[in-house]
Parts: sequence; structure tokens; C-alpha cells
Amino acid sequence: MRNLLEEFDQDHGIRPATILGVREHVFTGSVSSLASFMSNQETSFVTLGQRVLANPLKVRMHYGHPDVFDRVFHITRGGISKASRVINISEDIFSGFNSTLRQGNVTHHEYIQVGKGRDVGLNQISLFEGKVSGGNGEQVLSRDVYRLGQLFDFFRMMSFYFTTVGYYFCMMLTVLTVYIFLYGKAYLALSGVGEAVEIRALITKNNALSAALNTQFLLQIGIFTAVPMVLGFILELGFLRAVVNFITMQFQLCSVFFTFSLGTKSHYFGRTILHGGARYQATGRGFVVRHIRFSENYRLYSRSHFVKGLEVVLLLVVYLAYGYNDGGTLSYILLTVSSWFMALSWLFAPYLFNPSGFEWQKTVEDFRDWTNWLFYRGGIGVKGQESWEAWWDEELAHIRTLSGRIMETILSLRFFIFQYGVVYKLHIQGSDTSLSVYGFSWIVLAVLIILFKVFTFSQKVSVNFQLLLRFIQGVSFMLALAGLVIAVALTDLSVSDVFASILAFIPTIWGILSIASAWKPVMKRMGLWKSIRSIGRLYDAGMGMLIFIPIAFLSWFPFVSTFQTRLMFNQAFSRGLEISLILAGNNPNSGI
Repeated sequence: MRNLLEEFDQDHGIRPATILGVREHVFTGSVSSLASFMSNQETSFVTLGQRVLANPLKVRMHYGHPDVFDRVFHITRGGISKASRVINISEDIFSGFNSTLRQGNVTHHEYIQVGKGRDVGLNQISLFEGKVSGGNGEQVLSRDVYRLGQLFDFFRMMSFYFTTVGYYFCMMLTVLTVYIFLYGKAYLALSGVGEAVEIRALITKNNALSAALNTQFLLQIGIFTAVPMVLGFILELGFLRAVVNFITMQFQLCSVFFTFSLGTKSHYFGRTILHGGARYQATGRGFVVRHIRFSENYRLYSRSHFVKGLEVVLLLVVYLAYGYNDGGTLSYILLTVSSWFMALSWLFAPYLFNPSGFEWQKTVEDFRDWTNWLFYRGGIGVKGQESWEAWWDEELAHIRTLSGRIMETILSLRFFIFQYGVVYKLHIQGSDTSLSVYGFSWIVLAVLIILFKVFTFSQKVSVNFQLLLRFIQGVSFMLALAGLVIAVALTDLSVSDVFASILAFIPTIWGILSIASAWKPVMKRMGLWKSIRSIGRLYDAGMGMLIFIPIAFLSWFPFVSTFQTRLMFNQAFSRGLEISLILAGNNPNSGI
């Protein structure tokens, strides 16, 4: 430390140093594969990254705890950090902004390092990345970044952009590119434009047009976030060991982790830009390697990953069902393999990296806990961990402004594309392309919503009324089923049309639900909020079951749990986990 403090008196360019940066040594990398990924990622950032940011780019700020500050310089120029607990979540980098704006100089020194423990569980990592991404969203909206952009020269400004908010902006653009690509493919499939252009390209032998229509994403772009880490390996360990480490990480499913991390960063960054109000996430930074319950994972990742992953799956299924694919199955696989990889990573990574995630006893206990949480009614003082209703209200708390409600409404309009395209592909309507077909589909949808309301109606009333209600529900169900069977038997409605209608109506109702949730105060005044909430509960129950069924199926096979443990954790922890499961016996609450 004595040598480091002497750096304040050394020549570091035009201005004397005001923040002395040192490198970190992350010592928690040997616990599990996730801890190894985070450790390697942090190591590449705090060695290779910090070194280049400080010299020659001169855009290094302050990113954490090891840095040493010139106290007199900062106290006399407004303090260490911003005096606001609301707008500055990433308070550390704002101290670097303040230092640079006040003509300070931030350096980096390699001859001293400070040991640091990083997050070792996926939930901790996601909360940390969510906090940092939300903080970057607030930086985009802050005056500090605007002033730095105004005062830097062009090259320093671009270096600053690509090492702060630009990195997260590119993450968000990557995800938006996948969405635009898939929605474009769905439009070409549903409208018939893709088939017409493809046939014309084949007739005219226009290979360029055919190649443009069959654009293929052979590699998921999210994997490229690991490139700086690989370069750090090469510099620190040498090329051969870097290759071995990278191959080992691939066997430990690092591509799944980084693709999942891409979704985390883009969600929180985009939500903060739309609505503001990023929240501090207390990750704990403890040595937490334990089994995470299914309901806890669902609460944390439902809106950031699961909903988006199922939307991508829906788009891929629509393209599979209605897209013109002259190349057959191989062409479809090459066209959509990266999108399927992204969707499956977003849906199942939290359970893949979960200790004892495929252990049967814990799976049974998780299902019981999840159903209790799902159907437990909220109320005053009830937290989101205890009740689905309380959690749902918490998830909608970030939509507070009129502009935010309007933006959510505009974004939710994309879900109506499915119904508009699919209803004209049904066998029952033949070649009729009039707008009345679309109007009739809305009538059918209204009938389905009324039937759902009849089936879910429940009030504290007399026993006689309850019997009458059950009788009405039974008769309604029998009439609906009989009507469907008669329609299939006597009209052109086919069984495939029924499944296609489900494919059309599910996203439409979700779009209605999203818009109604954005306008929650209006729905409450209209007396519709209880119905909206019951539909939301049904959707969360359905999404949870779609994710839970594959996990339960894999939990039947004991070797899956053993393989996962050996793959994800170091040898000592794997042995301890297996011993704890033996000692636990039939008690699912014992052990890790």
C-alpha cells in the first residue's frame, strides 16, 4: 500500500491521479461451473479490460471496491458519490464520472491485487447482473453521461460509449434482432408472401433472392459475450491452456449460461429505459450453493426469461406450421437452431444450474410449494414470496407513468399478429379473405372468455346457489364440448383447426392481459381487475406446468441428477451433495 499511495505523487499525464485503480483476484471460481464463469468473466474485466481502459483509452472509471481515492480532491468537489438514493443504482461508477468531470485522473496498477469473492449461485448472479443492467439504464438517462459525451473528444467518447452503456445497448439490440427476424419470418409465413417470393425465385433461378429468404443464424450471438474472457485466458495462461479451458467450459454448458445472461441484461436494461426506477438488488454475496425451489426460480425469471422464451417458441412453431420450406427439415433446423437454443436456455437454465435440480424428492416438494404459492390469496402484509397475487402486484409496480403505460400497450400489440394471420389459414374458412372472418374469430374468443368466467366464478354464497352454480358449470362444459364435436363432424372444421385456434388465441389473450395490466387503475375503476387477475393466474399456472413437466420427467431417472451434479460442481461439493442426499433419506427438506 505504501508503494501504491506514492503513485499520487507520480506523473500520470496532464493531471495528477485522483483514483488509483488496482486489479482484483476472484477466489471463488473453484466452487461450481457458475462460479467459474463469473470468476473468469470478472478476471477478464478487471485485468485485460481495466488495463486497456486506463491506458491508452483513458476512460477508466470506478467499478468496485479495491480503488484508492484522493479524499481531499473528492470531498472538496462534491463528495465521493451522488447524493441520491433513487436515480443512481450503480453508485460506484458515478464517483468515477464525478472525478473525470472535475478534471481528475483515474489510473490502473497491476503490481497489487485485492482478493474478492463473487456470486456463486445463478440467482445471485442474475440479481447482480440485473442491478448492474438497471444501473446502466439509469446512466443512459443521467446528466453525467450526457456531459461526458459533450466534453470528450471523438475517440475518447466512442471508447467511453462502448465500455459503458454501449455494451448493454448492443445486448438489447441483439435480442431485438432475434425478435425482428422471427416476427419477419412469421409474417412471411402467415401472409403467403414468403411462399410466393420463394416460388418466383425458383422459377427465375434467382439464387441471390432464395439465399436472402433462407438467411440462417448458425450461431447464437449471445455466445460472443465470452470472447473477452477467451482473450484474457490467452494473455494470462497462454494459447494452449486457453483452448483447453474454453473447451472445458463448453462441456460445463457455458454457452447456455451466457445466452441466459444475455436475456437478463437486455430485460433489465430495456425496462429501466422504458420506465426508469431501477431497484437495488441485495444479492447477499454469501457462499450460497443450495437447492432453489421451483417457485423461487419462477418468481425471479418469469417475466424476464420465461415469457420471452415461450414467445420465441410460439414464433418458431408458427413458422414450422405455416412457413414455406423447400429445403425440408434440414433447412428449418439450420434456420432456427440458434433461436431454439436461446429459447430453451431461457426456459431451463435456472433448473439446469440448480443443485439437486433433478432429484425426485425435491421435485415433488417443489411442486407442492409452487401450487401453494400459486393459489394462496394475497392481502395486506402478504409478501410476493408467499402469494402469487402479491407477487403479481409487485411485478406491475414499475409501470407508473402515462408514457410507460402507452409504451407497454404499443409493445403488446404484437401479440395480435398471431390471431390475424392464423384464422385465415383455417380449413373452415376456405379461400374467404374478408374481414368478417377476423371479426368472427373475436366473437369465438369472447365466448371462450365468458365460459372461463363461468367455470372460475366463486363467491361465498348459500349452499343452494353453489349447487346451482356447479350445475350451470357442468351444463356449460357439456354444451361447449358437444358444440365442438358437432362442428368438427358437420362442418369443414378439422381437428388441426382446433389446435391452430389455440395457437392463435393464447397470444391474443396474453396481449389483452398485458394491456389490461398496464392500465391497472382503469381496470380497477371498471370493476374488471378480479377477472384480469384470474386470467393472469391461469397463464402463470400454464407456463409453470410447461416448464415443470420436462423437469419432472428427467427427475424420474436417477442418473440425470448424478450427471448434473458432476457436471456443474467441483469434486468435493459433488461428493458432499451425494452424501447429504443419502443421509436425508425420504425427507426432502434435509440436506443441501
